Amino acid sequence: MKKELTSIKQTRLNTILDEATKLLIKKPNASMHEIAESAGIGIATLHRYVESREQLMIFLGLRAIEVVSETMKEIRLDEENCETFIPELIEALIPLGDKIYFLAHDAAVNYNREIEEEDQKLREPVLRAVGLLQQKGYFRQNVDKNWIVNVLYSLLFLTWQQVVDGDIAKNSAAALVVDTFYHGFKRH
Repeated sequence: MKKELTSIKQTRLNTILDEATKLLIKKPNASMHEIAESAGIGIATLHRYVESREQLMIFLGLRAIEVVSETMKEIRLDEENCETFIPELIEALIPLGDKIYFLAHDAAVNYNREIEEEDQKLREPVLRAVGLLQQKGYFRQNVDKNWIVNVLYSLLFLTWQQVVDGDIAKNSAAALVVDTFYHGFKRH
């Protein structure tokens, strides 16, 4: 991210970034003072880790990519049995809905080339899986893969938000997303 930090400082920065992400989803125009307060630190401490709001936003994007990437490394895309990839991905990524939302919606993040390149790397296996599923007839082939992945990301964020708010039970969330993603709201 910045210069090399000791593991203790990096852990502290990650905690600050995670708290900032939560606040900025609820209040996108939160001030640096509000961000520091939300993280349980003073503004001077926040500025020891980040020099400006712009730098904070870049760090938030890089943190989101780091967390999502680590989670996705655990999910293997087997092209013969690609049907299992999306449900496994959904199960793993629902708890990271705030990070996915931040990557998909924050304008400052979307104008940073490094973050855009890393985000594209994250999307590659998902796009590949969607393409395979289109070939197998699970999804219409005339729908752009990027659209399908963006819908999936939106569902993941919405589900995360509903779980956090207590509107959806955590243990049934993944099944609900998988069913909605594959079948929409039509009656079976």
